[in-house]
Amino acid sequence: MNLDAYLDRIGLSERPPADLEGLRVLHRAHLRAIPYENLDVQLGREVTIERPAIFAKIVGRGRGGWCYEMNGLLGWALGALGFRVTRVAGAVMREAQGDAVVGNHLVLKVELDEGLYLADVGFGDGPLEPVRVRPGPFSAGGFSFALTRLDETWWRLHNHPQGGAPSFDFTLDAADEALLAQRCAELQTADWSPFVQNLVCQRHMPDGLIILRGRVVRTVTPAGHTDRILNSEDEFVRFLDEAFALDVSGAAALWPKLCARHDALFAASLKPV
Repeated sequence: MNLDAYLDRIGLSERPPADLEGLRVLHRAHLRAIPYENLDVQLGREVTIERPAIFAKIVGRGRGGWCYEMNGLLGWALGALGFRVTRVAGAVMREAQGDAVVGNHLVLKVELDEGLYLADVGFGDGPLEPVRVRPGPFSAGGFSFALTRLDETWWRLHNHPQGGAPSFDFTLDAADEALLAQRCAELQTADWSPFVQNLVCQRHMPDGLIILRGRVVRTVTPAGHTDRILNSEDEFVRFLDEAFALDVSGAAALWPKLCARHDALFAASLKPV
């Protein structure tokens, strides 16, 4: 694992200092260079929380990843740069599903002279900037978010109004690595997992986000969003390359599955009245 190779992957020619501005530079650069994506899960290829394998995939092969990979890589880089960083467990939609989902998200606690910060490049459409851990609303990249302290242990990040998952909870304690590995395995194999059920790719752009869910392309800005549908296997493969810089062997074979999923989701709305 080579720190300078990671920095080159995210477009940085110099090592940022281990301070707040350095954290912001890394966070923004990572999100703008590396897409959030679950292509390996869709293709039935094993995904791990182990950092060397993540580095080889994202840096060596020019891929993206989901939270365990995205924040796993950033956390390693922060530590290598001298930041005080701790891997902590998140829980997407804990407000609706309770503690059964603890560990279905990985986030990073970063201790700076200015205070505690949440670094999270693995929520897909989450904040572009690291977040100061204190209650209240905040904005990042033109989008509105909020942090709520729930009790002595749990915090909740409220996503922007146009976001996918509306929230995730997190603690400030070091994560149980065995639990993270267990959740990572479940989310890539269980029939109920949204990552098994459908393809998702997301990337931060200068004016917002570009998101692909199945066949639906969504362009999101602070002012709203627009949708369009991909209509062929060739268009799908070309869009992965043009929007996300992803050239993944076997991706074309996913097209029939994406079409079937799309038809199942939208069949009711397509029926004549």
